[in-house]
Amino acid sequence: QVQLVESGGGLVQAGGSLRLSCAASGRTFSGYAMGWFRQAPGKEREFVAAVSWSGRSLNYADSIKGRFTISKNNAKNTVYLQMNSLKPEDTAVYYCAAKRTYSLGSYYLGENEYSYWGQGTQVTVSS
Repeated sequence: QVQLVESGGGLVQAGGSLRLSCAASGRTFSGYAMGWFRQAPGKEREFVAAVSWSGRSLNYADSIKGRFTISKNNAKNTVYLQMNSLKPEDTAVYYCAAKRTYSLGSYYLGENEYSYWGQGTQVTVSS
């Protein structure tokens, strides 16, 4: 079992930045690909970014490409989402997720592929 706890959400003005963190505990962080998803009010949860077990393979949703950066520190059992140039449409609850994998370089885009989820952290961007 892996427990995930997100932090770093909050209220920020449009154009500002936030850095989300997701700390994992329970089992070694190595061997897990990670993802960030978000759910805005009245909408379905959507993919934001993913990183492979090695941390070297990345993928981003088109809506945030060039503004958000996902990174992973296996030594600290933590995955990050640096969010810059935030827009009101980025307002959502952000969730991190973990998938046990034997592939160093694979990332995963579908939420159904992930077995472990955090409780979410609210990000609100004011105009």
